[in-house]
Amino acid sequence: MNTVSFQSIKRTLRTWIHTQPNTWTRFRVWQFIHPNEWFSPSWQSRNLIRTPEDLRKTLTGIPHSISFEHIEQVTRIYPLRISPYYLNLIHEFSYADPIFQQAIPIHEEVRAVAGFTPDPFKETEKSPVPGLIHRYPDRVLLIVSNLCSTFCRHCFRKRILGKAGVPTIWKEISRVLSYIENHTEIHDVILSGGDPLTIPVKKLDWLLTKLRSISHIHVLRIGTRTPVTLPMAIWRLSLLKVFMKHAPIWLLTHVNHPRELTPAFQITVTLLRQTGCIVLNQCVLLKNINDSPATMIELHRNLVRFGVQPYYLHYADPAQGTHHFRTSLRKGLEIMETMRGKLSGIAIPTFVVDLPGGHGKVPVYPSYLIGRTHTSWLICSPTHECIPYPPLNDDAHTEKDISPVHNE
Repeated sequence: MNTVSFQSIKRTLRTWIHTQPNTWTRFRVWQFIHPNEWFSPSWQSRNLIRTPEDLRKTLTGIPHSISFEHIEQVTRIYPLRISPYYLNLIHEFSYADPIFQQAIPIHEEVRAVAGFTPDPFKETEKSPVPGLIHRYPDRVLLIVSNLCSTFCRHCFRKRILGKAGVPTIWKEISRVLSYIENHTEIHDVILSGGDPLTIPVKKLDWLLTKLRSISHIHVLRIGTRTPVTLPMAIWRLSLLKVFMKHAPIWLLTHVNHPRELTPAFQITVTLLRQTGCIVLNQCVLLKNINDSPATMIELHRNLVRFGVQPYYLHYADPAQGTHHFRTSLRKGLEIMETMRGKLSGIAIPTFVVDLPGGHGKVPVYPSYLIGRTHTSWLICSPTHECIPYPPLNDDAHTEKDISPVHNE
């Protein structure tokens, strides 16, 4: 992408911003904010909601059914951080609202529940160098930040979010890079956190340059929720130039609900794709937020419409402080089965369970193979009809081989 096209992007953004209605006026504190400020990443960052008192002031005059006493208790353990942009996506100021639930602390977070631990995947034990996690032979994950523009209440790494000080990896970055260089079986590096796009652009560029210089590193990935919670931060030309410089970057965003697919998100995806980024989505199955077939179908249909490839649907992890977001595993399978009959294959993510103890992700599928007879397999169609399917010669079997296929 050349300088002319970057200037074109800048003009397009400026025009788009000035055509947007003042959708943030539900908050009295922001009702006179000019669009130039609202869509400025620096204004958004300066006005992040960081404390229960910030939240109380922002919600002044709006009926709500939340306990600020409980919020204060929770934030002593798990900090609060919400961008004005993301808070503005809330329609109903109660825990019945899917955005409210993801952003506003609830007292359930501090209740101890058996089987839920701060580090369910033993990431600390899988870190040969602080900040580098090596769980799979051919790839490593780097925790480059402990901050996000919004701290999602369902985050499985909430144990590290908002902790004081620089993430350990930057104190050990020479060892991290040496480890990657010396392990030639590693071909894929994932930048994660927190959110990697909260670190300074020059620092991100430096790290990507170092990683690109290692001959056996073929894939660079960035896991980020910024397109959802602070999309205007990606509109910085300095950041877009870094993406273009290191293209292709596999950018894995994290959309959980159709309401997060705003015009600002859509324009962000367009910009990312123009820089050569390949944009995928990782969604988490969350109780009372997106655990219905209708919500998941709408979400994934529109992701594809915007040019985002659905990648994973994660079963909610057993991380301490997140148990109230957990659905049954069967619920996820039912949703996947419904999606298969209603959506194109390109709009269907892989449903995965990340096994506790660091044993890795495994796909979990509904079973369409019901059983078999002497002459055919019995396969269930998306409309739940049992259809006989003739076996190939290598599927031939004798009567004693006949058995049903169980779907537990």
